[in-house]
Amino acid sequence: MIPDDNRFASDPDDVLPQDPGLPEGWVADVPDGTDHGTVERLTELLRAHERAGRGWAGAGEEDVLVEVSDRGLSTRENLVVRDPEGRIQAWGSVHDRAEGRMLFVHVVDREIDERLADRCSEVLFEWADAQAKAVGAARGLPTQQVDTGAFADDERQHGWLADAGFDRVRTWWQMSRSVESAESELVPDPARWERNGVVFRLVERQGDGLPDEADLRAVHEVLEGAFTDHFNSAEETFHEFIHRLREDPGHRWDHWWLAEIIDGDEPEPAGALVGTVSESSTGPDGSYVSYLGVLESARGRGVATGLLRTIIADAASRQRDRVGLEVDADSPTGADGLYTSLGWGTKYVTESWHRDVPVT
Repeated sequence: MIPDDNRFASDPDDVLPQDPGLPEGWVADVPDGTDHGTVERLTELLRAHERAGRGWAGAGEEDVLVEVSDRGLSTRENLVVRDPEGRIQAWGSVHDRAEGRMLFVHVVDREIDERLADRCSEVLFEWADAQAKAVGAARGLPTQQVDTGAFADDERQHGWLADAGFDRVRTWWQMSRSVESAESELVPDPARWERNGVVFRLVERQGDGLPDEADLRAVHEVLEGAFTDHFNSAEETFHEFIHRLREDPGHRWDHWWLAEIIDGDEPEPAGALVGTVSESSTGPDGSYVSYLGVLESARGRGVATGLLRTIIADAASRQRDRVGLEVDADSPTGADGLYTSLGWGTKYVTESWHRDVPVT
């Protein structure tokens, strides 16, 4: 369940040393997510971080608001470091993602003096370490994992992570596939179609437009079962799962699909795809595969291929020009081969870095 109270420590003074070692006039405090100037500055920092790490920026204010606005703060906490003029030069965000897994965002201005950048980085790591202990204690854990990411070519970030005791544990290919308008006919109807005893359909909607809870639970159960043999799989409750995905700026209920096998009297959920929309201010929007899972008992029946063809056809019918996804470079299912065969190519590469923090 989502807790009524945030598990993190909200006051930086509770988790940072009395003297955090910042230069005179520099302060560490909590950002105001309702202040437009603050959100604008955090977006600027995040976009500069992306440009330095992969060559282009994609983040917008909605991505920042997920971290700092009221809708995200039940499971998150944030810290910023300000210079003597009050300008934000560094930003950290922690996310109580699931049992034993805390996500950490670490962004430092790319233009400030190297020594100042190093100290800002150290403050963010000290704060995140203390927050890991707080959330781990609230969950009753002996150890709390801190999970953060970096672009594969961001050597500055790599150096900071290694110095802070993080280990590089996984590589991820961020893949994209162009979509042509004619591909709207790739499947008979993205809302519902059938092939070889498998039905591919959107999750059902109720009269008020909200999705059917039984279908949402089926999606959750399929994904939990499909990823048990995947890297860093962490059990996530149904309520945590739904709460987190609804926070995504690209969330749309009409981008959730189930695949069901109809061999017997009752259809059996076998696969699920959770998609989102990637909005663009400079051209057509895209679709994105946030999750694609197939139960081991159903593998080899074309379930994954059918779900991917479905989201491609759906994207084409919406006049979108691409579908993106992320794949584990060391996936035990060989998913990268399937994606490549269907036209996906790697656009850029990211990494996961982990540190286990003793809670007591």
